[in-house]
Amino acid sequence: MQRVHFIAIGGAAMHNLAIAVKKKNNFLVTGSDDEIYDPSYTRLKENGLLPDQMGWFPDRIHKGLSAVILGMHATEDNPELIRARELGLKIYSYPEYLFHQTRSKTRIVVGGSHGKTTTTAMIIWVLKQLRMDPDFLVGAKVEGFENMVKLTYDSRVAVFEGDEYLTSPLDRRPKFHLYKPHIAVLTGIAWDHANVFPTFQHYVEQFRKFADLMEFQGRLIYFDGDENLNAIAENVRRDIITFNYHTAPHHIENGVTIIETKYGNFPLKIFGKHNLQNIEAARLACRQVGVTDEQFYNAIGDFPGASKRQQVIAQTATATAFNDFAHSPSKVKATIEAMKGQFPERKLIACYELHTFSSLTESFLPEYKNTMQQADVAIVYYNHEVIKQKQQKTLDENQIITGFGREDLKIFSDIDALKRFLTEQNYTNTTLLMMSSGNFSGANLPELAHQLLNQ
Repeated sequence: MQRVHFIAIGGAAMHNLAIAVKKKNNFLVTGSDDEIYDPSYTRLKENGLLPDQMGWFPDRIHKGLSAVILGMHATEDNPELIRARELGLKIYSYPEYLFHQTRSKTRIVVGGSHGKTTTTAMIIWVLKQLRMDPDFLVGAKVEGFENMVKLTYDSRVAVFEGDEYLTSPLDRRPKFHLYKPHIAVLTGIAWDHANVFPTFQHYVEQFRKFADLMEFQGRLIYFDGDENLNAIAENVRRDIITFNYHTAPHHIENGVTIIETKYGNFPLKIFGKHNLQNIEAARLACRQVGVTDEQFYNAIGDFPGASKRQQVIAQTATATAFNDFAHSPSKVKATIEAMKGQFPERKLIACYELHTFSSLTESFLPEYKNTMQQADVAIVYYNHEVIKQKQQKTLDENQIITGFGREDLKIFSDIDALKRFLTEQNYTNTTLLMMSSGNFSGANLPELAHQLLNQ
């Protein structure tokens, strides 16, 4: 029996990993945390993993543990961590443990500033449809999958979303540096996480290192429309084989994107230029593990998309509302362009919440210039409490307007005022797009969108 203890089990990735480990035979899982919120709370409770008491308890750490896994908000002085070190136990961050559990498998890792969640989900989806059920880690809920992490004894392939953010407060390496892929995908590079990577050059260097850490004779799949990726691909180790991709041939009929292939035309449930690039990346990755292109195209047509990635949350005969996990300038621009390209005859109301550390930094705001130009009505929302939590300076409207480069930008910092403004709009022949990596101050977006479209 393998006994594994999770310090800070309530984290988004940590609780999913804990559930996945528990589902493996011969594993006993325990965990601790000082606070746990939904959805982690409910999911841990449903799986019998919710700690019976909140807090840190060194007596839960003992020599019988096979491993201790450390979460993102576990600090150096955590009493359980101190005890684990005293006992000389094996201590892993969650990316280290994922590598440890899949070290004998073929690892596919998808990195990039945008599109990595969707591309990872596409690969997992196709492999599952072909009964090649892989182990995986993906950063969003995907229809048909119970959990965001899966670990088994039998799978020969593991597919990971490669996050470039730090591994833990105690390990300053980007997470994707620890996975050592046999097959790597890089979707694009656009500066993000300015609090960790203070310059664009520093940020790009993390992707170069990622490619250099690939397994011997690895396959690197990259988007050839990105000059930084082209430079990385041209200078990889001599044993690495590179494959470039671009936007898949397609056309749009009656609001449906149809991908064009030599095997015929395949209608998709998703749309947008970036998704058509993601499909090509996923196809090439799947090809490396034995999936034919024809098999891939037959499976990808039913891919529903990942949660909060161009997700429909309300719809009428003349209007549709979407929720999207836009967290960076490149993602905001790509999502707006996708909506306008798919529904060119409709008015587009786009609302973006400034939520990440970078987006709430005055010096980073110019990165958003012209990202919302294609929206007919462009709105930016931010919450003063989030700024305080991130210990940032307060922004003023002029800084935001200058940063986005749009004089008619509507700016709100009060959620009720934003709702009133949205209620005043006419939604006939309209697309409503709500974008955030946060939650609009706890607003129930599906309920709000339903009310707006049906008023």
